[in-house]
Amino acid sequence: MLKLNWKKILTGISGVAIALGLLLSRFGLPDYISGIFYFISIFSGGYFVFLAATQGIFKQKFLNIDFLVIVAAAGAIYINQLAEAAAVIFFFSLAEMFEEYGIERSRRAIESLVKKSPRTAILKNGKKIDVEKAKVGEIIIIRPGDLVPLDGTVVKGISSVDEAAITGESIPKDKRVNDSVFAGTLNKHGYLEVKISKENKNSTFSKIIELVEKAQKSRAPAQEFIDRFAKYYTPIVVMGAFLIAILPPLFFNGSFNEWLYRALILLVIACPCALVISTPVSVASAIGGASRKGILIKGGRYLEELGKIRAVAFDKTKTLTLGQPYISEVISFNGFSEEEVLADAAGIEKFSSHPLSKSILKFAQNKGITPHLMEKYENISGKGGKANCLVCNDIKHCVGNLKLIRADEISIKEVLKKTEKFEKQGKTIVLVSEGDQIMGALVISDKIKEEALRAIKILKKLNIEPIMLTGDNAHAADFVAKTLGIKKVYASLLPEEKVEKIKELKKDFNFVAMVGDGINDAPSLVAANVGIAMGIGSSDSAIETADVVLMNGNLLNTPYVLNLGKKTLKTIKQNITVSLGIKAVFLLLALFGFTHLEYAIGADSGVAILVILNGLRLFHAKS
Repeated sequence: MLKLNWKKILTGISGVAIALGLLLSRFGLPDYISGIFYFISIFSGGYFVFLAATQGIFKQKFLNIDFLVIVAAAGAIYINQLAEAAAVIFFFSLAEMFEEYGIERSRRAIESLVKKSPRTAILKNGKKIDVEKAKVGEIIIIRPGDLVPLDGTVVKGISSVDEAAITGESIPKDKRVNDSVFAGTLNKHGYLEVKISKENKNSTFSKIIELVEKAQKSRAPAQEFIDRFAKYYTPIVVMGAFLIAILPPLFFNGSFNEWLYRALILLVIACPCALVISTPVSVASAIGGASRKGILIKGGRYLEELGKIRAVAFDKTKTLTLGQPYISEVISFNGFSEEEVLADAAGIEKFSSHPLSKSILKFAQNKGITPHLMEKYENISGKGGKANCLVCNDIKHCVGNLKLIRADEISIKEVLKKTEKFEKQGKTIVLVSEGDQIMGALVISDKIKEEALRAIKILKKLNIEPIMLTGDNAHAADFVAKTLGIKKVYASLLPEEKVEKIKELKKDFNFVAMVGDGINDAPSLVAANVGIAMGIGSSDSAIETADVVLMNGNLLNTPYVLNLGKKTLKTIKQNITVSLGIKAVFLLLALFGFTHLEYAIGADSGVAILVILNGLRLFHAKS
């Protein structure tokens, strides 16, 4: 059933009625005929304005902008300026309608997301259930052309999935066993069986909708300041208009009607409607437009902060690089074979949860090497791991760095001689030892993201300093930084050291953003003025911790969102400057009797509409 928008209908009636009134007045008909249409315009357009004015007085306990408009219209009726009274009401209602249109338009991206949210899921046995009743661990089937109803992991099948609703990326992603899929995404052509990993209320899709809705309702600092300003400004304007209407007739023998007319002009032009709507429309438009590109900004405050950023600190792994390490080379020492090195390394890494362990196990598996059986595994934080090998006569084996593996100076020199060139290329060296002998070294590489260089260049054009903060070694950090043109590099940092470095950078640059993967970087994301999390790989911690989430993990969205912040601040300043400037001019003209009510109405309403249209441009802002 179609829901009627009475505010728009009554504003439309008000506009038609005032137009008919003006038209009939041109034909020399009696004034009461056009007056009837003016009153229709006043009462239809003023219905919601009057409700808002009375609500301000009795519920919010202050005189709002609507009250100014009602007083101005009432005064115009008193001096028999019905056309002007109708114009005050109609143009104010029209400006408010434009404001609502602007905010509605920015929310359409969220409405389209909600529509894409499936309400039912099909279990493996063919039974259809409501997504709210689906339980973690259940297997659901997703046919070609179906929307994925819940977050989960593929347990059977191969397909490609369009994740534009989540990431903003238009190119579908291939999905196979053990890959993650997200609610609200579209299965293009293959059949999938998916094990549910999250309830509907906790899905990435639900969190996105919730976050953007909250963000668009949030208030930016500029908006809060203007609202406080309006709260005190309105009573002052009313008192000023009252004094202008009363004092000259009482003490200077002025005409009451003439000075009342000037007071009415003051009331109309002093209405800060354009000023008040300048910020919310701009913020809502920017956040709505960003969400269409897969960028979540958690509120107006962070949008304003983004516009002030002077430096961006990047984590390295999974931010500037793909974060998908692979073994590019195996080096053997002391007569051990490559197979022995890999078998012992894989045996120890079976116990480890370190990101590199998967790369070692996968490489050994691809080579057809069976990991050696190990016991008494011990994880050495920041160094590696050690265990006793049951295949190699219960001899202690270690996998890690030189700090963990104790060897004589001759062995160390030999290792450094062969591995130093790889470290200078930004590669990580993992050593494998048996007893007091170094068996070999695994050379682990990680690719720099294709868009990283372009993103850094754009940041520099925006006069924003790119900085690297990483827990990786200095060689690896320097190689990536040199490749990308990043001059300031801080390597081998623990999470708490990153936080301290962010605090130091804030002293130097005032406003600093941190870009990371949202897991290990959580403390530094919080410490920065704005924390920006990359991608949906770690969606829970990223969405919860960061102020901005780049859902598709595209680094080019970093300069985009920073530039969007700058554009939003610029737009808000433009709107405020124009609003105050026009008002100042007409206030002076009104005080000295050099303007008319209809001009004041036109200027006030025109500026309000101009401000709204200027704010709406941010919905389609380009990088």
